[in-house]
Amino acid sequence: MPDRPQTPILDRVAMPADLKRLSDAELQALAREVRSDMIWSVSQTGGHFGAGLGVVEMTVALHAVFDTPRDKLIWDVSHQCYPHKILTGRRDRMLTIRQKDGLSGFTKRSESPYDPFGAAHSSTSISAGLGFAVARDLGGDCDTGHGDVIAVIGDGAMSAGMAYEAMNNAGHMGKRLIVILNDNEMSIAPPTGAMSSYLSRLYAGAPFQELKAAAKGAVKLLPEPFQEGARRAKELLKSATVGGTLFEELGFSYLGPIDGHDMEQLLAVLRTVKARADGPMLIHAITKKGKGYIHAEGKPDGGHATAKFDIATGKQSKPPSNAPSYTRVFAESLIREAEDDRQITAVTAAMPDGTGLNLFAERFPDRCFDVGIAEQHAVTFAAGMAAGGLKPVCALYSTFLQRGYDQVVHDVAIQRLPVRFAIDRAGLVGADGATHAGSFDIAYLANLPGFVVMAAADEAELVHMVRTAIAIDDRPSAFRFPRGEGVGVTMPERGEVLEIGRGRIIAEGNRVAILNFGTRLKEVGEAAENLGARGITPTVADARFAKPLDRDLILQLARHHEALITLEEGAIGGFGSHVAQLLAEEGVFDTGLKFRSMVLPDIFIDQASATDMYAVAGMNAADIEAKVLSTLGVAQISQRA
Repeated sequence: MPDRPQTPILDRVAMPADLKRLSDAELQALAREVRSDMIWSVSQTGGHFGAGLGVVEMTVALHAVFDTPRDKLIWDVSHQCYPHKILTGRRDRMLTIRQKDGLSGFTKRSESPYDPFGAAHSSTSISAGLGFAVARDLGGDCDTGHGDVIAVIGDGAMSAGMAYEAMNNAGHMGKRLIVILNDNEMSIAPPTGAMSSYLSRLYAGAPFQELKAAAKGAVKLLPEPFQEGARRAKELLKSATVGGTLFEELGFSYLGPIDGHDMEQLLAVLRTVKARADGPMLIHAITKKGKGYIHAEGKPDGGHATAKFDIATGKQSKPPSNAPSYTRVFAESLIREAEDDRQITAVTAAMPDGTGLNLFAERFPDRCFDVGIAEQHAVTFAAGMAAGGLKPVCALYSTFLQRGYDQVVHDVAIQRLPVRFAIDRAGLVGADGATHAGSFDIAYLANLPGFVVMAAADEAELVHMVRTAIAIDDRPSAFRFPRGEGVGVTMPERGEVLEIGRGRIIAEGNRVAILNFGTRLKEVGEAAENLGARGITPTVADARFAKPLDRDLILQLARHHEALITLEEGAIGGFGSHVAQLLAEEGVFDTGLKFRSMVLPDIFIDQASATDMYAVAGMNAADIEAKVLSTLGVAQISQRA
C-alpha cells in the first residue's frame, strides 16, 4: 500500500465547522489535500471518483460558506459525494466505502446528518430541494433546523425531464433555492442531446473566455439584482452576452458560467448569493471530471467506477475472468442478430458502456441511440420505433427501468408493441447496494398482460434469449441477466429461438422438485449434490419463463413430488407468486403438496459483495439445501433421532 499523502490542513478538519477558521488560501490548500486523500483512499478500495474529483473545490467552498447540516446540501446522483464524506466526519471510514457494513458509495440519510437526502439515481435534487425549502418556510420539524437549501446537479443529470419539472415548479413558487449546475460535459458517458449543446454554447463564446481570464472575483459575473455599484456595469454587460435565457425563462436568476475549480471565484459567488439571494438561483459552474488525476481526466468515463488501482499508472487490479461477462454476451449476441436483420435497433439511457451497447454502436452507429439520462423517453422512443416497424431493443439496468415504468405500461404493454427489454444488473449487484439492486422487475413486468418475461440461467441461455426476443414480433418481451461474468458453460455458435413459455428439466429426481428462474441454477446444482449425500435426489428444473408460465411442467412437478420449491432473484410478487396462483387455481394444494417460494427478503440489503448479499437474502446453496430439508421435515426427524 502506498503511503498516505501528507495532509496537515485536512488533519485539522473533523467537521465542516472547522472550515470557518481557515483563510481563503488555506481553503485552496485544503482542496488539494482532499483531492490527494481521495485518490489515495479510492485506489485502495475502488469506487466512483471521477465525478468527486471534479467537485473538490466546490465541496470545500460550499461547506466553508454555508452552515451544514442546518443548511441542506443535496448531491444529485451523489457519485460526487466522496469529498463531502471526507469533510463531514467520515474520513476515517473511507477505506470501508461500498463494502459490507461500511460507508455507502452514495449519500444516505441514515449514515450522517450531513446527508439530508439520499440519492443514487439522477435528477432528483431540485425536486427534493424545493421540498426542503417549502418545509423551511412552513416551519417543518427538523432536528437541525432549516436554513438554505443547495442542490448540486450535474454529471448529465440535467438531461432528465424531472429536473425541468422541478425547475418549472420552483421558478413558479419563487422560493429561495440555490441550484448549482455542475457542468462537466459528462454523465457516465459522453454527453448527448440539445441541452449539452446549449450548455456548451453558454461557455464556449468569447465573452466568457475573456471574463474567465480577466476577473478573479466572480462578483463581476452577478446579474442585475446583485450589482454592487455602477463600476461593475461593464462586466455585467459582458456576462449578459453569454446569457442564461432558458433558466431565466423557468424563473431562476442565472449566474455564470464560472470556473468551478477557482476557489476565489467560488467563495465570492457563494458568499454573495448567500447574503443576497431572495428567490431561486442557478449557478452555472464549469468543472472537469477527474480533475487533478491524469488517469481519470484522460478517460471517456472520467473514472466513473473503478476497482482498486495503482496511483502511479492508473492500472486497475481486476482478477482474471474465467468466463465472458453477461453484458458482453448480450452485446455480441445482439450484434450477431443485427448483422442479419437491418430492422434491429438499440436504445440505452446514458449507459452505453454499462449495457454493452458501445460495442453495438461501433458496429452499427446509425442504429444505436443513447438518449441521455432519460429512461421514460427511452421506453416511449423504443415504442415509437416498434410501432414504425423496427425491432428496438431497449437496454437498461433493472433499477433504472423502474424510472420508466409508466411508459412500459401505457406506451408499450397496452399497445402490445414488440419492444424488447434487455434488463442488465438483475438481482443483487454488490457494492452499489440497495439503490442499484435489480429486485423488482420480475414482479413489475410479469403482472402486465401479454408480456413475455425471461431470465437466463447462464450465459449460453442468454444467447438463446436474445434471439428469442428478436423473434417475438407480436408483443413486448424482456430478458434479465445479472452483473458480472458467466458461469463458464460451453457457448453456442448462435442462439436458438426458444419455445415461448417452455421450461426444461435439468435433472430427474424424487420427493422434491426445485424450479429455478434465473442464475441461481448453479447454486441449486450444488445444493442438489449435497442433498444427494443425504439420500435425497431432487428434480431440478429451469423455468426460463416467468410469463407465460410453463403450466404443463409446473403441474407435472407438483403432481409427482411431495414438495415443490421455486427460486428467483427477485422480490415477493414475482415468479413464485405466479406459480402459487396457478397451483391454487388447479386445486393442487388440495392434494397436500408442500409449496415454498424462495425470493429476496422484504428488506433493502445494504452494499456488500454479491455473495454476502445473497447470504443475507438466504439464497446460496446452503440455504437452498436447508429449505429442502425443512420443507420435507428431514431436519426435524434427524433431531428426534
